[in-house]
Amino acid sequence: MKQFAALYRELDASTSNLVKQAALQRYLQAADPEDAAWAVYFLAGGRPRQLVPTKLLRLLAQQAAGLPEWLFDESYEAVGDLAETLSLLLPPPTEAHDLGLATWIEQHLLPLRGMPPEPLAGALRAQWRQLAPEERLVYFKLITGAFRVGVSRLQVTQVLAAMSGLDPKRVAQRLMGYTHITGRPGAADFAALIAPESGNEQDRRAGGQPYPFFLAHPFALPLEQFDAVMGPPSQWLIEWKWDGIRAQLVRRAGQVCLWSRGEELVTDRFPELAEMGRALPDGTVLDGEIVVWRDDRAQPFADLQKRIGRKTLGPKLLREIPVVVLAYDLLEWEGRDLRALPQHERRVLLDDLIATAQHPALIASPMLHGESWQDLARQRESSRAMGVEGMMLKQRHAAYGVGRTKDVGLWWKWKIDPLSVDAVLVYAQRGHGRRASLYSDYTFAVWDAPPEVEGRMLVPFAKAYSGLSDAEMARVDAIIRRTTIESFGPVRSVTPTLVFELGFEGIARSARHKSGIAVRFPRMLRWREDKPVEEADTLQTLAALLPA
Repeated sequence: MKQFAALYRELDASTSNLVKQAALQRYLQAADPEDAAWAVYFLAGGRPRQLVPTKLLRLLAQQAAGLPEWLFDESYEAVGDLAETLSLLLPPPTEAHDLGLATWIEQHLLPLRGMPPEPLAGALRAQWRQLAPEERLVYFKLITGAFRVGVSRLQVTQVLAAMSGLDPKRVAQRLMGYTHITGRPGAADFAALIAPESGNEQDRRAGGQPYPFFLAHPFALPLEQFDAVMGPPSQWLIEWKWDGIRAQLVRRAGQVCLWSRGEELVTDRFPELAEMGRALPDGTVLDGEIVVWRDDRAQPFADLQKRIGRKTLGPKLLREIPVVVLAYDLLEWEGRDLRALPQHERRVLLDDLIATAQHPALIASPMLHGESWQDLARQRESSRAMGVEGMMLKQRHAAYGVGRTKDVGLWWKWKIDPLSVDAVLVYAQRGHGRRASLYSDYTFAVWDAPPEVEGRMLVPFAKAYSGLSDAEMARVDAIIRRTTIESFGPVRSVTPTLVFELGFEGIARSARHKSGIAVRFPRMLRWREDKPVEEADTLQTLAALLPA
């Protein structure tokens, strides 16, 4: 545990990719294999469930530190991060330990989940007596499910490839499924990640493991440059960019597995898609988008969220919110890996498969055609009316790559401009990591009535934390501190003085939000220093953006 905590501090303290990779490689080479297995799990994106209620953690830490509640809250507000606050306030340890990361996770942390309150409190106090101050931050990040550090999955892949002498693509393949939420990696799993490549490793017919997803690059060229840079449209396969859940459907060894792009196994959430998968030939892997499909068209993502958030899926819900896979790639056929084939050849095989299967839950993502890029741009203008995010442009000769790469061909996402409104900053909260000392997470509001209505009020509707430069964020932070009205734990309400243009990808009605409206992926497009608060937009402006 001590070594992993030291690695966490070293990774968090640097912005250099080379420094981070060197630190990670030193740790993995020196660590016991069972500790290295868990380190890779967390650093590659594994997110275990929260193990202990934060309310109980706050209470026990407050008691251990001998602080009144108001002083604990003040400390939390000053620090801005619960795990860091807890780790700083606890008294010094009275015992010592020499336990590794794996032992802590498997024998001490995971058993906390579901433990009755009284024995849970005793177990936590016993652990706190052993943990050195420098270990506590990582410890609290892990048990609250808030572990984050500035290392990407790609960096972990590159380090493992450098250690093993393997192609990074092979390591990326081995990592698929490694970070599943139910995973409990061990020494054998870590050894398998860096083992020499075996002769039969290409034979994947025995398991339900997906392939690494091929990711698209954002595309924002002016239309007049398309011909010079892209060539004619005939060199590209063009489809709509669907607003759903990216997934791979794996049919092998008589089983069906449905994996989201986040490596979550979601087969149980979509029983009709599992049934569809069982109708496919063994040795088939499809790549596509899960969407709600009614009236021969994809429905808003908000409808899909109603399925995602349900613990039980009754017949009524399955009837009212039916889903399909809009398939756009065939990665495996009859047990043969097709990823090295050109895009257009894989598409022909996919269309033949779908035509043969004739299953209502499996639909081919329609191909789009245009004589020129100008013609396609005109078609793209109908994206929002169709509930899509723009177009996908895929090179005809492209193989299916690993991650966001350009070495085997290209996928571009030619997205439409985001919806936007001018909104007022009304609440602020400190950020995390290197932003823990700054108010960087904001809540925005719009007016509930036009300017001519007396007594109108600002109604919160969205939170955003991205889009500002470091210099702009420092200026906003200073204004927040000067204009604070009241504090609620780590959150401050402020005098409404700042207007920002917020962009978002989608909008829908929501009974869960006070505004009655929810938006997807909100972010700050620009700081409207030229606009007074009174001229910010209204709920009526938002309502006008709702799909018909």
